[in-house]
Amino acid sequence: MSANIKRLKSILLCSLMLVFLACSKKDSVTPEFQEGNLAPLSVEFDNIAGERTLTFDNTGSPYKNAAGEAFTVSRLQYFISNIKVTTSTGNTYTVNQDSSYFLIRGDDKATRFAKVKVPEGDYTSLTFTLGVDSLRSTMPIDKRTGVLDPAAGGSHDGNGMYWGWNSGYIFFKFEGNSAVISDDVKGDPTGKKQFKYHIGFFGGYHAPTLNNIKVIDVDLRTAGIAKVRKDRQSNIHLFVDIMKVFNGKNTFKIAERPNVMFDDFTAKIAANFPEMFRHDHTEN
Repeated sequence: MSANIKRLKSILLCSLMLVFLACSKKDSVTPEFQEGNLAPLSVEFDNIAGERTLTFDNTGSPYKNAAGEAFTVSRLQYFISNIKVTTSTGNTYTVNQDSSYFLIRGDDKATRFAKVKVPEGDYTSLTFTLGVDSLRSTMPIDKRTGVLDPAAGGSHDGNGMYWGWNSGYIFFKFEGNSAVISDDVKGDPTGKKQFKYHIGFFGGYHAPTLNNIKVIDVDLRTAGIAKVRKDRQSNIHLFVDIMKVFNGKNTFKIAERPNVMFDDFTAKIAANFPEMFRHDHTEN
Protein backbone atom coordinates (compact mmCIF):
# COMPACT_ATOMS: atom_id res chain seq x y z
CA MET A 1 0.00 0.00 0.00
CA SER A 2 1.48 3.33 -1.05
CA ALA A 3 2.09 6.18 1.40
CA ASN A 4 -0.48 8.34 -0.44
CA ILE A 5 -3.23 5.73 0.00
CA LYS A 6 -2.40 5.35 3.68
CA ARG A 7 -2.54 9.11 4.11
CA LEU A 8 -5.91 9.25 2.34
CA LYS A 9 -7.34 6.51 4.57
CA SER A 10 -6.14 8.36 7.67
CA ILE A 11 -7.81 11.57 6.51
CA LEU A 12 -11.10 9.77 5.79
CA LEU A 13 -10.99 8.03 9.18
CA CYS A 14 -10.42 11.33 11.00
CA SER A 15 -13.25 12.97 9.06
CA LEU A 16 -15.65 10.16 9.99
CA MET A 17 -14.67 10.44 13.66
CA LEU A 18 -15.30 14.20 13.64
CA VAL A 19 -18.74 13.71 12.07
CA PHE A 20 -19.57 11.03 14.65
CA LEU A 21 -18.49 13.23 17.54
CA ALA A 22 -20.48 16.19 16.20
CA CYS A 23 -23.61 14.05 15.82
CA SER A 24 -23.13 12.53 19.26
CA LYS A 25 -22.81 15.97 20.83
CA LYS A 26 -25.96 17.18 19.08
CA ASP A 27 -27.92 14.08 20.05
CA SER A 28 -26.89 14.50 23.68
CA VAL A 29 -28.55 17.92 24.01
CA THR A 30 -31.54 17.57 21.70
CA PRO A 31 -33.75 15.62 24.17
CA GLU A 32 -33.21 18.41 26.73
CA PHE A 33 -35.12 20.81 24.52
CA GLN A 34 -37.94 18.68 23.15
CA GLU A 35 -41.27 20.52 23.36
CA GLY A 36 -42.92 17.41 24.81
CA ASN A 37 -40.54 17.49 27.75
CA LEU A 38 -41.83 20.76 29.22
CA ALA A 39 -42.22 21.36 32.94
CA PRO A 40 -43.49 24.33 35.01
CA LEU A 41 -41.28 27.26 35.98
CA SER A 42 -42.30 30.53 37.57
CA VAL A 43 -40.43 33.79 38.07
CA GLU A 44 -41.59 35.83 41.06
CA PHE A 45 -41.24 39.61 40.96
CA ASP A 46 -41.28 40.76 44.58
CA ASN A 47 -41.38 44.57 44.62
CA ILE A 48 -39.48 46.38 47.36
CA ALA A 49 -38.16 49.87 48.12
CA GLY A 50 -34.65 49.60 49.48
CA GLU A 51 -34.89 47.09 52.33
CA ARG A 52 -38.64 47.57 52.82
CA THR A 53 -41.69 45.88 51.36
CA LEU A 54 -43.41 48.11 48.82
CA THR A 55 -46.80 49.41 49.94
CA PHE A 56 -49.23 51.75 48.23
CA ASP A 57 -51.30 54.85 48.92
CA ASN A 58 -49.62 56.14 52.07
CA THR A 59 -49.77 52.90 54.05
CA GLY A 60 -46.77 52.93 56.34
CA SER A 61 -44.16 55.65 56.63
CA PRO A 62 -42.78 57.35 53.48
CA TYR A 63 -39.71 56.04 51.70
CA LYS A 64 -36.58 58.14 51.23
CA ASN A 65 -34.26 58.10 48.24
CA ALA A 66 -30.52 58.77 48.33
CA ALA A 67 -31.17 62.52 48.12
CA GLY A 68 -33.24 62.31 51.32
CA GLU A 69 -36.52 63.04 49.52
CA ALA A 70 -39.53 61.41 51.19
CA PHE A 71 -42.13 59.88 48.89
CA THR A 72 -45.04 57.47 48.76
CA VAL A 73 -46.05 55.18 45.89
CA SER A 74 -49.47 55.01 44.27
CA ARG A 75 -48.77 52.86 41.19
CA LEU A 76 -46.12 50.49 39.86
CA GLN A 77 -46.59 48.46 36.66
CA TYR A 78 -44.17 47.00 34.13
CA PHE A 79 -44.01 44.53 31.26
CA ILE A 80 -41.87 41.40 31.41
CA SER A 81 -41.35 39.46 28.17
CA ASN A 82 -39.15 37.10 26.13
CA ILE A 83 -38.12 34.78 28.95
CA LYS A 84 -35.09 32.53 28.39
CA VAL A 85 -33.24 30.04 30.58
CA THR A 86 -29.73 28.64 30.16
CA THR A 87 -28.00 25.54 31.50
CA SER A 88 -24.45 25.36 32.86
CA THR A 89 -23.33 23.94 29.50
CA GLY A 90 -24.62 27.02 27.69
CA ASN A 91 -27.76 25.54 26.14
CA THR A 92 -30.51 28.17 26.03
CA TYR A 93 -34.25 27.61 25.79
CA THR A 94 -36.50 30.48 24.72
CA VAL A 95 -40.11 30.34 25.85
CA ASN A 96 -42.63 30.50 23.02
CA GLN A 97 -43.12 34.20 22.48
CA ASP A 98 -46.92 34.00 22.49
CA SER A 99 -46.68 32.67 26.06
CA SER A 100 -44.02 35.07 27.23
CA TYR A 101 -45.66 38.46 27.94
CA PHE A 102 -46.62 39.46 31.47
CA LEU A 103 -47.80 42.67 33.10
CA ILE A 104 -46.66 42.94 36.72
CA ARG A 105 -48.94 45.19 38.77
CA GLY A 106 -47.41 46.10 42.10
CA ASP A 107 -50.74 46.38 43.90
CA ASP A 108 -52.04 43.03 42.59
CA LYS A 109 -50.18 40.07 44.08
CA ALA A 110 -51.86 37.72 41.62
CA THR A 111 -49.72 39.22 38.84
CA ARG A 112 -46.36 38.88 40.57
CA PHE A 113 -45.66 35.45 39.06
CA ALA A 114 -44.65 34.96 35.43
CA LYS A 115 -45.52 31.30 34.85
CA VAL A 116 -44.05 29.50 31.85
CA LYS A 117 -43.02 26.03 30.75
CA VAL A 118 -39.49 25.00 29.87
CA PRO A 119 -37.80 21.63 29.32
CA GLU A 120 -36.77 19.67 32.39
CA GLY A 121 -33.24 20.61 33.37
CA ASP A 122 -30.97 22.51 35.73
CA TYR A 123 -30.75 26.18 34.80
CA THR A 124 -28.01 28.52 35.97
CA SER A 125 -29.17 31.76 34.38
CA LEU A 126 -32.37 33.59 33.50
CA THR A 127 -32.86 36.26 30.85
CA PHE A 128 -35.91 38.41 30.19
CA THR A 129 -36.87 41.73 28.68
CA LEU A 130 -38.27 44.69 30.57
CA GLY A 131 -40.60 46.14 27.96
CA VAL A 132 -42.25 45.02 24.74
CA ASP A 133 -40.01 44.20 21.80
CA SER A 134 -40.24 46.11 18.53
CA LEU A 135 -41.61 43.15 16.57
CA ARG A 136 -44.62 42.71 18.84
CA SER A 137 -45.08 46.47 19.21
CA THR A 138 -45.58 46.82 15.46
CA MET A 139 -47.76 43.75 14.87
CA PRO A 140 -51.40 44.25 13.83
CA ILE A 141 -53.61 45.04 16.80
CA ASP A 142 -55.47 41.71 16.50
CA LYS A 143 -52.15 39.91 17.13
CA ARG A 144 -51.67 41.71 20.43
CA THR A 145 -54.05 40.13 22.90
CA GLY A 146 -54.19 39.56 26.66
CA VAL A 147 -51.99 41.99 28.59
CA LEU A 148 -50.80 43.44 25.26
CA ASP A 149 -54.29 44.49 24.19
CA PRO A 150 -53.90 48.27 23.76
CA ALA A 151 -57.43 48.76 25.08
CA ALA A 152 -56.80 46.77 28.27
CA GLY A 153 -56.56 48.58 31.58
CA GLY A 154 -58.05 51.89 30.51
CA SER A 155 -56.28 55.09 29.52
CA HIS A 156 -52.61 55.80 30.05
CA ASP A 157 -53.61 58.17 32.87
CA GLY A 158 -54.95 55.18 34.83
CA ASN A 159 -53.90 51.55 34.70
CA GLY A 160 -53.46 51.55 30.95
CA MET A 161 -50.02 50.78 29.51
CA TYR A 162 -50.46 52.13 26.00
CA TRP A 163 -50.29 55.60 24.49
CA GLY A 164 -53.13 55.34 21.99
CA TRP A 165 -52.32 58.64 20.30
CA ASN A 166 -48.64 57.72 20.16
CA SER A 167 -49.16 54.05 19.23
CA GLY A 168 -46.68 52.76 21.75
CA TYR A 169 -46.47 50.71 24.93
CA ILE A 170 -45.49 52.13 28.30
CA PHE A 171 -42.91 49.60 29.46
CA PHE A 172 -42.63 50.90 33.00
CA LYS A 173 -45.08 53.05 34.95
CA PHE A 174 -44.15 54.39 38.38
CA GLU A 175 -46.22 57.04 40.16
CA GLY A 176 -46.46 58.54 43.61
CA ASN A 177 -46.37 61.70 45.70
CA SER A 178 -43.71 63.79 47.37
CA ALA A 179 -43.82 67.07 49.28
CA VAL A 180 -40.66 68.21 47.47
CA ILE A 181 -42.57 68.70 44.20
CA SER A 182 -43.37 72.31 43.38
CA ASP A 183 -46.86 73.51 42.48
CA ASP A 184 -45.89 74.99 39.12
CA VAL A 185 -45.18 73.80 35.58
CA LYS A 186 -41.81 72.45 36.68
CA GLY A 187 -43.58 70.22 39.18
CA ASP A 188 -47.29 69.49 39.45
CA PRO A 189 -49.59 72.47 38.75
CA THR A 190 -52.58 70.56 40.19
CA GLY A 191 -51.12 70.89 43.67
CA LYS A 192 -51.31 67.14 44.25
CA LYS A 193 -47.51 66.90 44.27
CA GLN A 194 -47.51 63.84 42.04
CA PHE A 195 -44.53 62.32 40.27
CA LYS A 196 -44.99 60.20 37.16
CA TYR A 197 -42.38 58.13 35.34
CA HIS A 198 -43.83 56.54 32.20
CA ILE A 199 -41.01 54.94 30.23
CA GLY A 200 -41.50 53.58 26.72
CA PHE A 201 -39.92 53.79 23.20
CA PHE A 202 -38.66 50.75 21.28
CA GLY A 203 -36.60 52.49 18.64
CA GLY A 204 -39.32 53.80 16.36
CA TYR A 205 -41.37 52.50 13.45
CA HIS A 206 -42.04 55.31 11.01
CA ALA A 207 -39.38 57.54 12.57
CA PRO A 208 -36.39 56.78 14.85
CA THR A 209 -36.83 57.16 18.61
CA LEU A 210 -34.92 56.17 21.71
CA ASN A 211 -34.77 52.45 22.41
CA ASN A 212 -35.52 51.93 26.10
CA ILE A 213 -36.05 48.16 25.92
CA LYS A 214 -33.75 46.50 28.47
CA VAL A 215 -32.62 42.88 28.54
CA ILE A 216 -32.05 41.65 32.10
CA ASP A 217 -29.59 38.81 32.80
CA VAL A 218 -29.80 37.04 36.15
CA ASP A 219 -27.09 34.66 37.36
CA LEU A 220 -28.77 31.96 39.46
CA ARG A 221 -25.65 30.15 40.63
CA THR A 222 -25.07 32.08 43.88
CA ALA A 223 -28.59 32.00 45.35
CA GLY A 224 -29.78 28.72 43.84
CA ILE A 225 -30.16 27.29 40.35
CA ALA A 226 -33.58 26.31 39.00
CA LYS A 227 -34.04 22.52 38.97
CA VAL A 228 -37.05 22.20 36.70
CA ARG A 229 -38.96 18.89 36.89
CA LYS A 230 -42.41 17.77 35.76
CA ASP A 231 -43.48 16.65 39.23
CA ARG A 232 -43.06 20.08 40.84
CA GLN A 233 -42.82 23.78 40.04
CA SER A 234 -39.55 25.59 40.42
CA ASN A 235 -39.83 29.27 41.39
CA ILE A 236 -37.12 31.90 40.86
CA HIS A 237 -37.66 34.62 43.46
CA LEU A 238 -36.45 38.06 42.41
CA PHE A 239 -36.52 41.25 44.42
CA VAL A 240 -37.38 44.32 42.34
CA ASP A 241 -36.05 47.43 44.07
CA ILE A 242 -37.85 50.56 42.82
CA MET A 243 -35.41 52.71 44.79
CA LYS A 244 -32.93 52.02 41.99
CA VAL A 245 -35.08 54.21 39.73
CA PHE A 246 -33.63 57.16 41.67
CA ASN A 247 -30.43 55.65 43.03
CA GLY A 248 -29.11 53.56 40.13
CA LYS A 249 -26.18 54.39 37.85
CA ASN A 250 -28.02 57.59 36.94
CA THR A 251 -29.12 59.33 40.12
CA PHE A 252 -31.60 62.18 40.16
CA LYS A 253 -33.91 64.09 42.48
CA ILE A 254 -37.69 63.94 42.39
CA ALA A 255 -37.85 67.73 42.84
CA GLU A 256 -35.80 68.22 39.67
CA ARG A 257 -37.52 65.54 37.55
CA PRO A 258 -41.05 64.92 38.86
CA ASN A 259 -42.51 63.96 35.48
CA VAL A 260 -40.63 62.02 32.82
CA MET A 261 -42.44 60.56 29.81
CA PHE A 262 -41.27 61.70 26.38
CA ASP A 263 -37.89 63.40 26.62
CA ASP A 264 -34.33 62.07 26.41
CA PHE A 265 -34.18 61.65 30.19
CA THR A 266 -36.27 58.48 29.79
CA ALA A 267 -33.06 56.78 28.58
CA LYS A 268 -31.27 57.64 31.82
CA ILE A 269 -34.06 56.10 33.90
CA ALA A 270 -34.22 53.03 31.64
CA ALA A 271 -30.48 52.55 32.13
CA ASN A 272 -31.20 52.03 35.83
CA PHE A 273 -33.63 49.15 35.21
CA PRO A 274 -31.12 46.26 35.22
CA GLU A 275 -30.03 47.27 38.73
CA MET A 276 -33.56 46.86 40.08
CA PHE A 277 -33.57 43.06 39.80
CA ARG A 278 -31.81 40.91 42.41
CA HIS A 279 -32.04 37.13 42.74
CA ASP A 280 -32.95 36.28 46.34
CA HIS A 281 -33.43 32.51 46.15
CA THR A 282 -34.93 29.67 44.13
CA GLU A 283 -37.58 27.25 45.40
CA ASN A 284 -37.30 23.78 43.89
